[in-house]
Amino acid sequence: MALKVPKSSYPQLFKEGYKNLQGVEEAVLRNIQAVHELSEIIRTSFGPNGRNKMVINHLEKLFVTNDAATIIRELDVVHPAAKILVMASQQQEQEIGDGTNFVIIFAGELLQKAANLLRMGLHPSEIVQGYELACNKALEILDELSVDSVKDCRSKSELEKSIKTSIASKQSGYEDLLTNLVIEATLMVLPKNPQHFNVDNVRIVKIMGGNIYESKVVKGMVFGREPEGTVNKSLKSKIAIFTCPLDLAQTETKGTVLIHNAKEMLNFTKGEEEQIEKIFKEFEEAGIKVVVTGGSVGELALHYLNRFNIMVVKVLSKFDLRRLCRVVGATALARLGVPTAEEMGNCDIVETVEIGGDRVTVFRQGKDEKSKTATIVIRGATQNVLDDIERAIDDGVNNVKAVTRDPRLVPGAGAIEMELVKRLTSFGEKTPGINQYSIKAFAEALEVFPRTLAENDGLDATEILSKLYTAHHIESTSTTEDETSENANKSGACVGIDIENDDIVDVTKLPNPVLDVLVTKQWAIKFATDAALTVLRVDQIIMSKPAGGPKPPQQNPNWDED
Repeated sequence: MALKVPKSSYPQLFKEGYKNLQGVEEAVLRNIQAVHELSEIIRTSFGPNGRNKMVINHLEKLFVTNDAATIIRELDVVHPAAKILVMASQQQEQEIGDGTNFVIIFAGELLQKAANLLRMGLHPSEIVQGYELACNKALEILDELSVDSVKDCRSKSELEKSIKTSIASKQSGYEDLLTNLVIEATLMVLPKNPQHFNVDNVRIVKIMGGNIYESKVVKGMVFGREPEGTVNKSLKSKIAIFTCPLDLAQTETKGTVLIHNAKEMLNFTKGEEEQIEKIFKEFEEAGIKVVVTGGSVGELALHYLNRFNIMVVKVLSKFDLRRLCRVVGATALARLGVPTAEEMGNCDIVETVEIGGDRVTVFRQGKDEKSKTATIVIRGATQNVLDDIERAIDDGVNNVKAVTRDPRLVPGAGAIEMELVKRLTSFGEKTPGINQYSIKAFAEALEVFPRTLAENDGLDATEILSKLYTAHHIESTSTTEDETSENANKSGACVGIDIENDDIVDVTKLPNPVLDVLVTKQWAIKFATDAALTVLRVDQIIMSKPAGGPKPPQQNPNWDED
């Protein structure tokens, strides 16, 4: 074995303070190790019995969740290779809205298998080539393994097939309740052409207190606070929306007013009152019945708004203001003044209703399809519970959007992954040359999903995997040559893990079939493979010296203790 002579760094090329890591041991394997650590964090949160993570972010806000997208968003990942995985999972979140944990777990496992191949002596470019072949083959096989599809997006039972599995993986035990809420809200806002369905038309409002079974769907847009003034209901209203406070603007520079007597004092305040009265009288003359603001409402302004019988609603979230603008067809104004006819919005009903002891404001439109909105009002004991339920509902709504794009469904509970393992291994054995090692490694990496499901459920993963292997292989060999290839394809492909009875089962024949959306798996495999290949193609890491001078010494927080 040749003696490894360390290379000198680049003193002539770079400034002092640069770091340079080069070669398989220093660059590639270090990157793989960092990515593996990140994927191990997410792996234990996978599936219905996934563990929760307690994450405290840089603002000291606490998150208790098993949702991979939230964990990754709140973890401040600094390692450049791990950041590539984070970006891939965020892209999956934007594209489909579900399956972020699949991307990170699979990419981490692919790189772990690649590390074994590198130690065997394969070159990174050979592994990359094999992985690309395996990825393309896996996507071809996926298309053949569809066992069902959502035939009618307006049918409750059809939509239930695509949503329930996704919600059960986040909120196991509440999947029936939450699935019904999502379907009810979706069918309220589904346009004539389901492909135009907009996930923003289903809102979620969290009201603390009560329990999850008191959650319900309200037609219209709900804001979790009552109006500021005395007016609580308005029909066929013109609406003005402002991002500025409803009050007289303060001067930017400080000024001094010299008042000599009581009469001058009276005139000074009267001038302010007249100015505010004039603004809101113009509102009334323009026919405006509802004013929505993103800022504060002054006492004097509130007095005149009540006097002119104008309803005032305060909406503090700028995202909700934008959404409300779209629903009512208004333009948010940054200055206080009468809006033009084009800037005003219209709403059929604005009213205050009581939900579980809390009074909320509802904006409801009639027939206009573009501005249809449904709000799911969720109840719960703590803020963390409400946040977790909100994430599960978000995944359900995103799955509805996914099946409007591609209605095909594949068996879940680790069945589809085990079938891919079998088919890709067979493909690898028939592939000549050195690529077969990478293709088989790609197939073995897919084993991580049934293994993780079994481990998180407290089962013996080795025993469950061997049972799955047996079921998938026996069924495929027992089919006769006379049978159609389609039946042969699907005979053993549906055997997955039954976590309730701690055994394996045909997941499509359960009372509640476990089905995943095909398009979610397709994109997840693409993004995970691309992220893994990007990390594998790196052979050198060059880090510059961080900007800025030396950091000041931190004061000991317990300096006054003995």
